[in-house]
Amino acid sequence: MDNTYLDMELLRFTTAGSVDDGKSTLIGRLLYDSKSIFEDQLDQVETSSKKRGLDHTDLALLTDGLRDEREQGITIDVAYRYFATPKRKFIIADTPGHIQYTRNMVTGASTANLALILIDARHGVVEQTCRHSFIASLLQIPHLVVCINKMDLVDYSEEVFEKIKAQYESFAAKLDVHDIRFIPISALKGDNVVNKSEKMSWYQGSTLLYTLENIHIASDQNHIDCRFPVQTVIRPKQDEYHDFRGYAGRVAGGVFKKGDEVAVLPSGFTSKIQAIHTMTGEIDEAFAPMSVTMTLEDDIDLGRGDMIVRTHNRPDVSQEVDIMLCWFNQTGPMPRAKFTLMHASNEVKAMINKVQYKLDINTLHRNEEDLDIKMNDILRVSVRTTKPLMKDSYRKNRLTGSVILVDDATNETVAAGMII
Repeated sequence: MDNTYLDMELLRFTTAGSVDDGKSTLIGRLLYDSKSIFEDQLDQVETSSKKRGLDHTDLALLTDGLRDEREQGITIDVAYRYFATPKRKFIIADTPGHIQYTRNMVTGASTANLALILIDARHGVVEQTCRHSFIASLLQIPHLVVCINKMDLVDYSEEVFEKIKAQYESFAAKLDVHDIRFIPISALKGDNVVNKSEKMSWYQGSTLLYTLENIHIASDQNHIDCRFPVQTVIRPKQDEYHDFRGYAGRVAGGVFKKGDEVAVLPSGFTSKIQAIHTMTGEIDEAFAPMSVTMTLEDDIDLGRGDMIVRTHNRPDVSQEVDIMLCWFNQTGPMPRAKFTLMHASNEVKAMINKVQYKLDINTLHRNEEDLDIKMNDILRVSVRTTKPLMKDSYRKNRLTGSVILVDDATNETVAAGMII
């Protein structure tokens, strides 16, 4: 079997913008021009376009898969799309533009390496642009690509592009994002999406696809702080592996090597890595985001939810945690409500001690007076858990720094958050 495809680097990116900025058309154009769609899909889209009386193939229909969003012409949920080029594999999280779907944006962006922020060239930076950019910054997405779309409707004007770029840079100065790129495009006509535009010779930069294929993401992972949340213990019931006790999971940070001295949390016991196993055999070292099974030299009692770390580089172990939450539920948190907090491979019971403030995403103002929490609100809370969490700040490690809250009374996921 050819392993080339399996070994290709994977880029996860999210798309965000206001309603009608052309996100679905842009994704459709990416899929179409990179030849990542099947003929029967294209036939279906062409038929649907004709039924609507359009004189062109509406590529947005490639991504707007739900019937009700097709009828309204809007995207209402997070739709994940997969495609590949000879250079890279991609997962796209197509998130809604409506303000009431902020939670969907948070869901789609939480694992992304890159965010595409779409701006309509006719309207410039609007409230939703700021909102989505702030969420991308909050979620520590390392790369932002600002696509100034519908350039065909402003006569491919360099002046319009430069004006919007300056407008966005002025706002982005308040954000914690270090890599921002700007591309003038027309998703409808295909300018600078996959193919270089002949209408904008003044733009000397890369096309969108070239940027997605070549942007450096290997350093997005934390390869310094070693974190290995144990997902399950492997004990084969076979004579030849009678004494085998392996700890399986996904490396969340750092580099683990055979022979390394490690500590097991929360117990604090220490040992050395005896071996690192994968599906294809033993390896000498493992790093994020590899899935492996480790064996230790000593027989230590540990299980799901425990964490293997380097002896002299440990996360904070505590039952008190401050979290920035995006609230998903129609009603805010009730006093003394009980939750299950999901963190890496760990699940613990938890209670919100205090809502510290609510954040206005548009002004970045902290509101400590109005603490009436509604769906899509971003808030900072203090939480107490029944068992210790092995936690890092989200800024340090996105995997060991993120949590999900499930309401014990309804069994519904009510919030997702970032550890401060």
